[in-house]
Parts: sequence; C-alpha cells; structure tokens
Amino acid sequence: MKIQSLQDLFVDELRDLYNAENQLLKALPKMAKSANATDLQEAIEEHLEQTKTHVERLEQIFEKLDVSPKGKKCLAMQGLIDEGKEVLNEDMEENVLDAAIIAAAQRVEHYEMAGYGTARTFAKMLGQKEAAQLLQETLNEESEANEKLTQLAESHINVEAARSA
Repeated sequence: MKIQSLQDLFVDELRDLYNAENQLLKALPKMAKSANATDLQEAIEEHLEQTKTHVERLEQIFEKLDVSPKGKKCLAMQGLIDEGKEVLNEDMEENVLDAAIIAAAQRVEHYEMAGYGTARTFAKMLGQKEAAQLLQETLNEESEANEKLTQLAESHINVEAARSA
C-alpha cells in the first residue's frame, strides 16, 4: 500500500496494531502459564480478555472506514514476543522469572501505548471522533495494565526476586 496521506498512514497504523494484538492473543496464554505468582497469572489472563476486546474495537474501526484489517505484519511486536519467548526459555529461579515476565510484558504495553496514542491522534486530526474514542478506551486499558504490572513488581515480585540472590 502506498502511503500518500494521513488517512493512509492512519489505516497503516491501525493494521499494524491489529496484527500486533492478534500476535498477543497467541503469546499471552504462554506467558500466563509460565508465571509462578498467582496474581501475575491473573493479570496476564485479564489482559488476554482485554486484548480480545481491543481486536473487536479495531474491527469496528475498520468496518466504519470500509477497509480490510489485513495486510500488515507488526515486526516490532514479533520482536517483543520473541524476546519474551527467550525469557521463558531461560533457566531462572521462579521469582526471578516472574520479574522477567513483567519486564517483557511492560515492553509490550509501552509499545502498544505508543501505537494507540499515535492512532488516536491521527483519528482526531482526521475528524474520526468515534475511532478516536475507541482508540482512547484501548489506550486507557493498556496504561492500566502497565500500571498493574508496576504495582505487582513493586509490591512483591521484584522484592522476592531480589531475595533469590
């Protein structure tokens, strides 16, 4: 697809996010299964359910724009997921593994927040109020997921990992 306008760039960004979210739908169950702390498992599983909603919101936007969501591979998300898989394959003490899972998950959240913030801004500039609202909802949820991971890390997971040394 040749990108000649902000509208084209907006669609390209949406396709990137759509592919990223679909990649996450496959990766999150593996992360949850590998987590040792119950509250970390629950947080990842909760975000898996939110991710399904994120995909649905993106599909709503694509439908309104009358364009296909297909056609873009999010290489950044693929790289982040590959790094996460690497972490899961390391030989680590359980508490340290949980800290590493949080670190990998937060990298993903930060990438998603950047993408959704950009797409939301494009939508606003293009007068796509409904799309901007849907993207803002997802951005809020990504931010909340990131904050929850920070709270888990600071409240006990990183503390327990530090004791493992």
